[in-house]
Amino acid sequence: MGQSAGSSGTARYFAELLRTFRKSRGLTQAQLGELVHVSDSYVSAVETCERIPSPEFIAAADEALEAGGLLAIATEHLAHDRYPAYFKDFAKLEAEAMSISSYSTHVLHGLLQIEEYARAVISSEFPPLDEEEINRLVDARGARKGLFVRKPTALLSFVIEESVLRRQVGERDMMYAQCEHLLSCASMRNVTIQVMPLARGNHAGLDGPMTLIETPGHKQLVYLEVQGNSQILAPADEVARFSQRYAMIRTQALGLEESVALIKELASQL
Repeated sequence: MGQSAGSSGTARYFAELLRTFRKSRGLTQAQLGELVHVSDSYVSAVETCERIPSPEFIAAADEALEAGGLLAIATEHLAHDRYPAYFKDFAKLEAEAMSISSYSTHVLHGLLQIEEYARAVISSEFPPLDEEEINRLVDARGARKGLFVRKPTALLSFVIEESVLRRQVGERDMMYAQCEHLLSCASMRNVTIQVMPLARGNHAGLDGPMTLIETPGHKQLVYLEVQGNSQILAPADEVARFSQRYAMIRTQALGLEESVALIKELASQL
């Protein structure tokens, strides 16, 4: 079976390295699978670049094949291959960001989504994705949450449209759990969550969602995403315009305590 045309150079290199180590140890794909507790089809999918290996698989394979860390070293590089092509560049920036400021209008920001919410959102894509792709994207979204507790500390600001919180994505019990998770996040010292109330008909965010990011070098960037397409803006005048807009959005949204109170109220209705 040939390699996936969409696979990255890192994924292809890892696949070749894995195959070389496996064959040098005289193991079949099924035998390696038994050693690392996955199916032979999983090993085959990794070796043909149809699946991005999990960090757990990479670590187990490195140990089982006595690769001396040569396989494990690919873990960080392969992590970004789990994301859709339009998101990969931003994923790298997000992981290293000093601060993230996000305004969400349709669904919760990926960093705030619990696994069940993420699965419901990703499963809603059309044309529909197969189950393996859904699982890969859900895992990738969950892996980003390390930003909340990373050192050095990242400052995270979220403004969420009230309509996002009122939209029932999945079962009612799941939405209750999602609201509880938002409240937990809001209690963190490096996180602020505000709600833009439906009663605020005219406000600065009507043009749509946005994310502002501050890099380790304190460079300011803007990330825009819509319908599977994205762009990262760097020119100072454009970044300044979005920064001013976000500042106004925060001013027009509910305060921190009012926002928490509204989330609690909405949760009580579920």
